[in-house]
Amino acid sequence: MTTPLQTTDAAALPDPPPDNRHPLQIADFRAFWLSRVCGVLGTSAQSAAIAWQVYDIARQKEGIAESALYVGLIGLAQFLTLFAFTIPAGIVADRHDRKRIVSLVLMGQLTLSAAFLAYSFLPHPPFWGLFALSAVLGALRAFSAPASSAIGPMLVPKHVLPRAIAINSMAFQTGLIVGPALGGVLVGFSPRFAYGFCAALSLAAASLVLTIRTPTAPDAPSGSKMTMLKEGMAYIWDNKVILGAISLDLFAVLLGGATALMPIFVKDILRAGPEMFGLLRASPAIGAIVTSFLLSNRPIRRNAGPWMFGGVAVFGVATIVFGLSTSIALSIAAMIVLGAADMISVYVRGTLIQIVTPSHMRGRVSSVSYLFIGASNELGEFETGVVARFLGPVGAALFGGIGSLVVTGLWIRLFPALFRANRLE
Repeated sequence: MTTPLQTTDAAALPDPPPDNRHPLQIADFRAFWLSRVCGVLGTSAQSAAIAWQVYDIARQKEGIAESALYVGLIGLAQFLTLFAFTIPAGIVADRHDRKRIVSLVLMGQLTLSAAFLAYSFLPHPPFWGLFALSAVLGALRAFSAPASSAIGPMLVPKHVLPRAIAINSMAFQTGLIVGPALGGVLVGFSPRFAYGFCAALSLAAASLVLTIRTPTAPDAPSGSKMTMLKEGMAYIWDNKVILGAISLDLFAVLLGGATALMPIFVKDILRAGPEMFGLLRASPAIGAIVTSFLLSNRPIRRNAGPWMFGGVAVFGVATIVFGLSTSIALSIAAMIVLGAADMISVYVRGTLIQIVTPSHMRGRVSSVSYLFIGASNELGEFETGVVARFLGPVGAALFGGIGSLVVTGLWIRLFPALFRANRLE
């Protein structure tokens, strides 16, 4: 015998009320978001501590000119492994449980921070060890990025997704900018203190990820790894908005890597010490945090393309001002503007890419996006170090800033669909 409830037509039932909660009110997303902040902060702060330690050692052994090249080589060490593993990591993220991938990566970062800490106690640490550990850091970042980008949308209802993507993107980008500033402040006390603090952040991030209860395994793949790779690359190539957005940031960041020169500017142009290095490193973070707060309350809804291109252009102008400045106050102001402009461009790009990408492809698309943008930070540091070797730090900063402006104008012509992108939904 059937009950009335069993015989009721499901179509006649009213739709459930929409879930209007803020994404951070959802427990699993909140745990993931906090883990994301801690993990990115730790990795970025550690990169800044490595750069300062390498520059300090090289400056004493090789002189100012060669030390810039050594800092660039650290960026290259991370880029090579990041480049080698990012695309395979995207396929892994679309085939295996994403929470498990992220937790394993975070435990690897914890181990790596402990290794850097132990290495810093050596009286005369050889460069090859720092390069080798930096290469491992690049590989870990390669596996973290696509899995982390793909988890967030799985933890919230679909109608909350755009806001969750924006919040997640801003957490990542703010951590990416605040992290080096934090690392700069910590190395003012001691590189060992910086490495220990980064290890604590990695442990906190891993613990938070393990509290997530929502299933995070993707749907079973329908093809081979090579088929999945071809499918992901074809999707990006055919979608000119995605291709234009990630390639714009690639070349802008590649050319605008003036932040890699901060140790040189602080010591040899602005004539300041480690505490000023921390303050200057914090300046882009100040601009980014203020801008992210404004965007979270008044998000960009229209003219997304012009906003993104405008952000990259202002980024280039701020880099030029930084290169020409001989005043610590003006340099700090230029870096604040640079951080604000960078946040606007990455906010638009990150939201556009996540919204238009289907769930089963997010790992692969995110991996390519991260390869273009995240890896360009390390390659940009190498490019800036090489240019500084021949043109000096001021010439390298001017070269990068002018190059960013040229790329902005060229990409408007090459990707008109991206420039015309309007509603950020």
